[in-house]
Amino acid sequence: MTRTPIADYALLSDRHTAALVSRAGSIDWLCLPRFDSPAVFAALLDDDAGHWSFRPSGEFTVSRRYVASTMVLETIFETAGGTLVLTDALATGAGHDPHRLGAAAPHLLVRTATATGGAVEFEVRFRPRPEYGLIAPLLAPVPGGVRVRGGADQLVLSTPVPLGIDAEGAAGQAVVAAGERLSFALHWSRQGDPPPRVWPPDELAAQLEHTLSAWRDWSRAHQHYRGDYHDLVHHSGRVLQALSHQPTGAIVAAATTSLPEQIGGERNWDYRYSWVRDASLTMNALWVAACPDEAGEFFSFMTTAAATYEPRSALQIMFGVGGEHDLSERELPHLRGWRGSRPVRVGNGAWRQPQVDVYGELLDAAHRLSGQLTELDPQVRAFLVTLADAAAHQWRQPDQGIWEVRGEPRHFLYSKVMCWVALDRAIDLADHLCAADRVPGWRRARDEVRQAVLREGWNAEAGAFTQAFGSADLDASALALPIAGFLPADDPRVLATVERVAADLTDARGLVYRYRGADGLSGQEGTFLLCTYWLAHALALAGQVERAREVFETATGFVNDVGLLAEEVHGESGELLGNFPQAFSHIGLINAAWAIDQAGARS
Repeated sequence: MTRTPIADYALLSDRHTAALVSRAGSIDWLCLPRFDSPAVFAALLDDDAGHWSFRPSGEFTVSRRYVASTMVLETIFETAGGTLVLTDALATGAGHDPHRLGAAAPHLLVRTATATGGAVEFEVRFRPRPEYGLIAPLLAPVPGGVRVRGGADQLVLSTPVPLGIDAEGAAGQAVVAAGERLSFALHWSRQGDPPPRVWPPDELAAQLEHTLSAWRDWSRAHQHYRGDYHDLVHHSGRVLQALSHQPTGAIVAAATTSLPEQIGGERNWDYRYSWVRDASLTMNALWVAACPDEAGEFFSFMTTAAATYEPRSALQIMFGVGGEHDLSERELPHLRGWRGSRPVRVGNGAWRQPQVDVYGELLDAAHRLSGQLTELDPQVRAFLVTLADAAAHQWRQPDQGIWEVRGEPRHFLYSKVMCWVALDRAIDLADHLCAADRVPGWRRARDEVRQAVLREGWNAEAGAFTQAFGSADLDASALALPIAGFLPADDPRVLATVERVAADLTDARGLVYRYRGADGLSGQEGTFLLCTYWLAHALALAGQVERAREVFETATGFVNDVGLLAEEVHGESGELLGNFPQAFSHIGLINAAWAIDQAGARS
């Protein structure tokens, strides 16, 4: 049973897939060729499900960093004999375009070992287990490497070090001396394509340099934010870029599946898909931390994936990274799960849930990009009009809400507010949408939603806007009222809601829970980092800049040593929980930093 803390991992990405590397130099998660493909290494979820480790033979201390302005990782091992630097990258390919980072990715994981002083003996252990650990493949030596056979994957390991092969995998030892560089690589191709090959050292060195240059060029061309917390914002922007799928523009919610919200519990979901609910928050974050090009790419993916929407049914809330609709959920009973957290799931059954908030999220995304949407495709224009009409007709329906509660549908406050957002943004976009004739109807529906939220969403007993109509339960999603522009941040009801959330939905550290009521599942989750950033955001909008900074810095104190955040924080231990790294958390960081910067400029 794997016990490595979630915070011990770093992310690699070529914008097609991702790998997670532990502090000890072990690649414990890698899906090829896409984020949502079956894992080749899955020791993250079960010790026996495959890894590729690289570490000094004796005792060592370790530190890590990303090479500046890149997602190329350096792990520095200090030993009695010298210093070993392990550089890891998913290659982005040659001939890079800063506007199409990863377009030529060769599906190649590169690992180089150099010594900066003395000589260091190290060990390599290569244990692939395709299809989430189901397959123990056949390994055979080839000149300069090892060929892996078994399942649908074609894999070749390039190694300058002779490795012994047995039933478990391949392993060996070598010494790297000062000034020497040893290059390793894992190359993938699908059955029927040209087979993967052994890569010579000079080509691997070139691939590493191409990857460093590609990330630097992207950062230089896209990252211009100079406000508060700009280093954190830029890094989070690169994380979002790393979680995006180059061929389509989709952004996955996280790089992993089934990292739990409660250790040993059942709250384990597959987040390797792209949610509509993230759209408006992601769009704002990309606008700040990257550039409108990336925001436009994501919007284009969302509208294309969702454009087959049938108005008489609910809009699907999430899609595969290629635009796939069927994300049927299943369990992998052969995996023990991170720290025994079962079941391990692939797919996500929430794709079938009705969630009426998605209309607002897509139309808010379109509104954010309105300056670039001067010549909308007629089909996209018609699709956006249909979304506004759906919000006008469906806002009275109960749904599962933003948190995808797996109980009975309810009249969630956030869902109603986002229907108001859908109509409000559609009214403002009416000229773009060639829909002036619909504005009177949209305006009537918007006013009806507003009155319902003010009348039924406010709970006098709780002294706050609450989770659902008729409920006294608090929910951090009520913080979206000022963020979405439904009410001004200094409205007394908004201020009262912010204070109730700050007082009653936080732990001793000041981190915010999503909610504390029943949700149809057993157990309790940790505090939610996005919600903590929402609290900072709402405080900044209300002009309480110093309080906003305190909350922001409390949440940001949980970034790991390479600046990554998971979804949640354990209420007692402070350990990171949930899928990793979590796009929502980095989106919240960016948007809250922007709000604090803007509030500081106004004060």
